[in-house]
Parts: sequence; C-alpha cells; structure tokens
Amino acid sequence: MVSITNESFSRLVQQYEPLVYTICFQLVRDAAAAEDLTQDTFLSAYIHRSSMPPGYERQWLGRIAANKAKDHLQSAWKRRTLLPGDEALPPGAAPAAEETALARGGAREIAELIRNLREPYGQVCRLCLLEERTPEEAALALGRPVKTIHTQLARGKQLLRTQLERSGSHGTI
Repeated sequence: MVSITNESFSRLVQQYEPLVYTICFQLVRDAAAAEDLTQDTFLSAYIHRSSMPPGYERQWLGRIAANKAKDHLQSAWKRRTLLPGDEALPPGAAPAAEETALARGGAREIAELIRNLREPYGQVCRLCLLEERTPEEAALALGRPVKTIHTQLARGKQLLRTQLERSGSHGTI
C-alpha cells in the first residue's frame, strides 16, 4: 500500500465528505448523528490511511462510513428502551430506561435486582449501571470484547425489565 500525505488526505476529505455524510444520513436518519459519524469515518480513515487501496478511495471511505453507521444503529445508546408509561413521549425525548427508573425513587430495589442478576449479566450490569462505567471500561475490567459487553448489558437490562414487570414495581418506580 502507498503512504498518503496529510495534504492528499485533506483533498480526499474535501472531495468525499458529501458522499460520506449522505451514506451516514441515509442509514441513521439523523443529521447530528450523521455529522458525528462522518467525522468518525474520516478519523478512522486517517488512522488507517496506510491500508487504503490506491484507486479505491471512494469505495473504501464508503465502506467505513456504512460500517460506522451500522455500529451506531446497533449501539446500546441507540437501542435504549422505554419503561411502561413512557410510550407517549416523542421518539428521542425519553431518557434511558434505567435513568428513569432510578429517578423515580426505586434506586435501592433496582440496585438489589442488579446485584442479584445471574452471571455473566450481573458483573456487566453492576459495572455499567451501578458504577456508571462505559462498556469499553467494563470490557477492559472483565477481559471481554466490547461487543460482548454490549450484548450482555442489553440482555441484563431485559432481565431487569422482566423482573420489574413481574413484581408490579414498574408503576411505582
């Protein structure tokens, strides 16, 4: 592969920024997120610029943009869920389910449910929900891949949601 200079990379950014933004926006349907993903795409491309195949810059940047957008759509932040009763809120206006539940005063009960979750969900939920660590920090602490942490966190939240619904606490928390 050919090494690319900062000046030629700047030209690539100017040339392909509209394309990268369009790809991101078409997938996420959110202008602010598309702008952030466009920046992430070019940052990643700059970091890995030595692996850019000569003559295929457009396709290479397009693939990076599509992958960044898909990762965003699969992220825990994007998939955050609502608690019962929050359906009336417009999309995007509702806070994350665990924040709402904790704000409603049931923090002790929820913390106890988190502590009693079966493994591997218990460790992940304790780190991410109680200690407020990022999934990346939890992955490092537990020696697991970040994607695994995201999956286990989502499943742990689903288990918590099910337990809250079964106990009937969701109306008071």
